[in-house]
This record gives sequence, C-alpha cells and structure tokens, in this order.
Amino acid sequence: MNWYLAVLKDYAKFDGRAGRTEYWMFFLFNLIIGIVLAVIDGALGTIGMMGGMGLLGTIYALAILLPGIGVTMRRLHDTGRVGWWILIAFVPLIGGIWLLILMVLEGNSGDNAYGPPPRRTPEG
Repeated sequence: MNWYLAVLKDYAKFDGRAGRTEYWMFFLFNLIIGIVLAVIDGALGTIGMMGGMGLLGTIYALAILLPGIGVTMRRLHDTGRVGWWILIAFVPLIGGIWLLILMVLEGNSGDNAYGPPPRRTPEG
C-alpha cells in the first residue's frame, strides 16, 4: 500500500526514475480498486447503457490519470528511455505489447541521464 501512496504523493512528478516494484504495485492496486468499483457500479446500476465503465470507475480513472502517466514515464526513465515512449501504446496491435515489455525490463543499475537508481522501499 505504501508504494501506491508514494505514487499518489508524486502525482505530477515526471522526472526521475521509478523501479519495477513501484510501477507494478501501483498497477496491482489500481486493478484491485477498479474491480471493486466495477462491482459497486454494477450493484448501484451506474454502469452506462452501452456498457463500459460506471460512474465511480470513471471518476477514479480520471483521478489517477496524472499519477499513472507520471509513474509510467518515470519507469521508462529507469530503463534509459525518454518519457515520450509512452505514446507507443497508441500504435495498433503491437504498441501496447511493446509498452508492456518496456515496463517489465530491468532498469539501469547505476545512474543514468534521469538520475540515480530509484529507491528500494517507499517512504512512509
């Protein structure tokens, strides 16, 4: 939970580096929260007529949009890539797969152009 809160604390930080643990723990907590909110939306009947996300899920997705972009860019920095690589996700068919591969790659072990290696444990 501390990893998730650390990302939310740095919600608009697009410089520096984020390790694999930080990124994937944020992803995991978002997945769990998204599933819980989908169930609540279903129970409340706030899912749209055409399906898709419900009201609570949409509000949550908008709330974590900036922190999600920030941690993804910092994760790309950890692998030595510029944050603009996040746009590869928009390439049909292979873009999302390529971004997933970049998120799984091990980061640079030493300092790189984006700073020192990320912290091993979250503050808090």
